[in-house]
Amino acid sequence: MVVRMRVNRSKSGKRRSHHGLVTTRTAKCSCGALKVSHRACAQCGKYNGRVVVDVVAKAKREDRRRKRRDKELKAAGISTESKKEKSTE
Repeated sequence: MVVRMRVNRSKSGKRRSHHGLVTTRTAKCSCGALKVSHRACAQCGKYNGRVVVDVVAKAKREDRRRKRRDKELKAAGISTESKKEKSTE
């Protein structure tokens, strides 16, 4: 059988010309770090000159979660050292 509404290669290529990968748009924050445009800075937590993310509190929270997870894994008999070694390699 023959395909009735076949699309040739050039037509497909023209349609897919907008599917190319684009680089992320970055801008310099006031702290000097590169950040994605229209997003809060990951280093200082500022957006448009105002602090919107408390970076210190976020780091403390992540540290508490990591300690709790390590404690639970240790109680279960799973060593956390082997995971750390794998993640660094």
